[in-house]
Amino acid sequence: MRHTFAILTGVALAFAPAASMSQEAAIYSGMDRIHPAWAKNGMVVAQEEVAAEIGRDILAAGGNAADAGVAVAFALAVTLPRAGNLGGGGFMMIHDAETGETKAIDYREMAPQSADRDMFLDEEGNADSQKSRFTGLATGVPGTVAGMQMVLDEYGTMTMAEVIEPAIRLARDGITVTADLADSLIGLEDRLKAWPSSQAIFYKEDGSFYAPGDTLVQSDLAATLQSISDQGPDGFYTGETAQAIVDAVQAAGGRITMEDMAGYKALSREPVSGTYRGYEIVSMPPPSSGGIHIIQILNTLEEYPIGFLGHNSSETIHLMAEAMKRAYADRSEYLGDPDFYDVPQAELTSKDYARDIRDDISLARATPSDQIKPADLTPYESDQTTHYSIVDKDGNAVSNTYTINFSYGSGMVADGTGVLMNNEMDDFAAKPGVMNAYGLIGGDANAVEPGKRPLSSMSPTLVTKDGKVFMVTGSPGGSRIITTVLQMIMNVIDHGMNVAEATVAPRIHHQWLPEVLRVEEGLSRDTIAALEAKGHVVEVMSTMGSAQSIVVDEEDGLLLGGADTRQTSSAARGY
Repeated sequence: MRHTFAILTGVALAFAPAASMSQEAAIYSGMDRIHPAWAKNGMVVAQEEVAAEIGRDILAAGGNAADAGVAVAFALAVTLPRAGNLGGGGFMMIHDAETGETKAIDYREMAPQSADRDMFLDEEGNADSQKSRFTGLATGVPGTVAGMQMVLDEYGTMTMAEVIEPAIRLARDGITVTADLADSLIGLEDRLKAWPSSQAIFYKEDGSFYAPGDTLVQSDLAATLQSISDQGPDGFYTGETAQAIVDAVQAAGGRITMEDMAGYKALSREPVSGTYRGYEIVSMPPPSSGGIHIIQILNTLEEYPIGFLGHNSSETIHLMAEAMKRAYADRSEYLGDPDFYDVPQAELTSKDYARDIRDDISLARATPSDQIKPADLTPYESDQTTHYSIVDKDGNAVSNTYTINFSYGSGMVADGTGVLMNNEMDDFAAKPGVMNAYGLIGGDANAVEPGKRPLSSMSPTLVTKDGKVFMVTGSPGGSRIITTVLQMIMNVIDHGMNVAEATVAPRIHHQWLPEVLRVEEGLSRDTIAALEAKGHVVEVMSTMGSAQSIVVDEEDGLLLGGADTRQTSSAARGY
């Protein structure tokens, strides 16, 4: 094509009419329009329908986005046990419309005080993934309960007892088993049945499976939720519940103590921010790697005519993949808990550094990953994480991603509590240079230390325009979270999609190592062939992420919700 040739030879390029876009890009533009859910006063978009409806009801009853955000978090612990949790942690971005301020709430799990950097090595000094994933050593001190209390204290209008009541009722009276829940329990049978305390809850008395339409009662979890309702975080971090968690973790070889539980603190941090084509991107700072690298990749791509090149054309995907590879290389070296390591945040998110990255990118050929190294700067997550987005009638917004890491975490329920325990300690670098469960490389910045929070890819993100919330988004997906959120932003801003179209569009992912450009089904064979001709190793893989997003349409006064159909239980609910 004439215009593509101009780009490849470095000749100045003027934007052309849509009719001149590549054939590959035209495939998407010709599809039928997909319409988002909409509401006037408030909206919740979440990976599970019942929890979304609970959040919507909180908004309709006069609660704000923070109140609804806490209610959804506790409800998901009951209705989506593979990812919703009390025994894990996460990140929340929260925007106060009155002040215009956005804060990042860090309630990521913490390593116990007796942790050490060699705790996951075997006798020969090699990383032992069994230790870091499926034993008590895998469990970090949970942060969800403390984080939700902080959100209520600083931004909410309702009490803990009010927002947690729906979750108590669901756990006590039972939830209707969905096909999605039934399938996940079948798929994770070996992990869950390895722990008698877990089998007793998630399988019938004779060990058989719950079927869609059955009722699943979680009495122990209801009691734990009631304790939190009555006592606040003390009902979880001290007393009988805390002791039961400590006993279970230690019996499985872990190191969490009562002092570790009582000493957990959630933190309020300043977000990381950048600009992209006139919009402000506000996202989670370290110990998330997501915000920094979303901004870094967007900075790199901003000077390319992405909209003209077209959605998922070989030219666009090539540039995205090259930018992604360099960001993930930097992640391996420079990202960790900022309370323990001086993360070069300003350098990684600077426009000047993005210019250097562009200078290193060939427009015609993929750079082999073994030729890409972390930059010389001065001064890794499961598909079963879950995300939800909320906007209320006043313009307050919540973007929350939280997890217990693997689906159902380590698989262990702390006996008597109903609480599934996380295996987030696997997100530390068990040994510098060794991949974790998601193929992510870590270094000294993410080594295990007492009281440290492991690096995460969770990337709850807000996009603002002229100081007002324009988009709320986020996703599960482990190492693919960053690139999923990136593509949601680009699909809306660069390609003019509505939030529903942006959500269902096929996704791509490159994380530097391994040397694979992952693509979802939906790309044309011509596009894949063109990418391979540029030197990319393309592999069509299963679906990536489960973005739950809201776009604010100021002109029509509407909240537009996009629930990701990659998860059958996802829902957008508003009023």
